[in-house]
Amino acid sequence: MQNVFMNRLVKENVNGGSSIAEVWICEAAGTWQLGWRDVNDSSRAEDSIWYEGGSWNEMLYIYRHGLAVKLGEGYRPLIDGIFHDEEEHKARSQPVQKLYCYSELNYNEELYNELCAWRRKKAAVERKAPYFIATNRLLRLISAFVPLTVDELLQLPGVGENKAAEYGTELLELTANRERDRGFPLDWVQELLDEQTYESWVYKQKELKYKQDLDKYRIKQMLLRGIVEGKRLEQMEQESGLGRRELVESLEQLEKEGYDVELLIAGELQEMPKAEQEDVWNAFEELGDALLKPVLQRVYGQEGAAGPVMELRYERLRLIRMRFRREAESRRNAG
Repeated sequence: MQNVFMNRLVKENVNGGSSIAEVWICEAAGTWQLGWRDVNDSSRAEDSIWYEGGSWNEMLYIYRHGLAVKLGEGYRPLIDGIFHDEEEHKARSQPVQKLYCYSELNYNEELYNELCAWRRKKAAVERKAPYFIATNRLLRLISAFVPLTVDELLQLPGVGENKAAEYGTELLELTANRERDRGFPLDWVQELLDEQTYESWVYKQKELKYKQDLDKYRIKQMLLRGIVEGKRLEQMEQESGLGRRELVESLEQLEKEGYDVELLIAGELQEMPKAEQEDVWNAFEELGDALLKPVLQRVYGQEGAAGPVMELRYERLRLIRMRFRREAESRRNAG
């Protein structure tokens, strides 16, 4: 095989010595091989193969994730820029990232749990997904820094004027009279958070991100193979261990990216009466395709929006919506 990439990494050990390793990529006749090599004191190498196959994209996902794991363990590259992706604007984003880092390492668990309970109730009342109310990251920020005024709340990343106006009063009721070690502004975080702790946190975030990217890529490839082979969602659910909702959401993403998923949609809808499909289609034309619940209620009534068949009906609505959006896009392109 021909070596097309290599970088050496070093990890400083607690006993004062260092560990040396190399990450490498080779290619021969269209087959890619990715590996990690631990180099010991006698300069002998022990290789671990991370990937071997014909997909450059899959190898790249595995490379990024595996490398992030090693960097989280303390290895540092001799040559920077080894993720082969667009680097973030570090100088601009670092102060915000340090706030996230500090809050995740030092949040008040009791207050955080109270904020989560508040979010659940609010989401139920407003019939929204909880993350539309506030993300876990924002709730950790609030529980770590304990803002007591609207001005302080607005200093947290993720809080704008609209969110502060909509939820600020209730959030501040939860933080009122809470003790905090330091106040606002939060410039002190930049000095208090040591670089080694922050760097390890950054690499952990990369590890999680690249793991998610790798999982999404593998689900995508599994779905595409399943569609070509004429498989149904039930079979892919059993083979992958994924839930049907996750599979349908991934199918929606494939549709957005321009892949032809009609074969699978047709198979899943063949047991749904044509008249019922037409009712759903007409409801989309009347109400739009942004929200599913109004369409569900229009077609099945208030009682039909609950009960054991609700999940199946929602799934079928999502499948028909893919067709609806595809046709709408075709009409726009034709016009």
